[in-house]
Amino acid sequence: MYSIIVVPPPTTRRQTEGDQLRLAPGERITFGRAPGNHVEIPHEGVSRRAGEITAQGAYWILSNLSRNQTYVVENPEGAGEHIKVAAGRLDAPVPFEFSRIVLPASGDLLPLEVWAPRHDVVRTDDGLPGDTTAPAFSVDRDKRYFAVLAALCEPRLRGAPHAPLPTTEQVVERLRPVWPAASRTSVQWNIDYLAVKLRLKPGPETADTGPRLNGKKESLVSLALRFDLVRESDLGVLAGTAAPRDEQ
Repeated sequence: MYSIIVVPPPTTRRQTEGDQLRLAPGERITFGRAPGNHVEIPHEGVSRRAGEITAQGAYWILSNLSRNQTYVVENPEGAGEHIKVAAGRLDAPVPFEFSRIVLPASGDLLPLEVWAPRHDVVRTDDGLPGDTTAPAFSVDRDKRYFAVLAALCEPRLRGAPHAPLPTTEQVVERLRPVWPAASRTSVQWNIDYLAVKLRLKPGPETADTGPRLNGKKESLVSLALRFDLVRESDLGVLAGTAAPRDEQ
């Protein structure tokens, strides 16, 4: 049973666009400039034997066989999530379902995509005694604060992981279709509310106001994307027919 799919870059000689290499658990392929690699990448900036990919069931491991070049493995769906595999590192595990190995090559960045579509999911046992676990973050996707958070996260969820965050005025304009009365003051209030709700700063009822939170929007977006509080599928709230409700 195949568990890993490798999509060669368009620069390969032996593969044409659309070709795929499928690996069963335990199988491995090499990639590099030299003939004889499973994926031959004819670029002078790529090592002759650049690396090795090994399927490991629901995930895969990457060995960086170059002498001095770090590889980056990106999660295209992770809004900037990535891992670095240093030169000479063997058997680095990659947990992403969709991955893009970025090979720096004499000024070019060559992509090598790897898919791991298999999922092994634990089955929960509802018969365990005791109270259920409290959620780490409690958000209501019908509330206006969530629409504000989605608007802040949207540029990075649309495939631009290093995109600048929208200004408050841009958030106001983005929310107008679902919240016609949105204003700079109301959006900023919801941003402040999110900072308290997601525990980035103490609430107003505490005597300890904590340090001033610089980069509040950046902190909110970083937290939301890191823990999947907002996913690309949630961006429909920005074009919904029903306006989000105020927080009660």
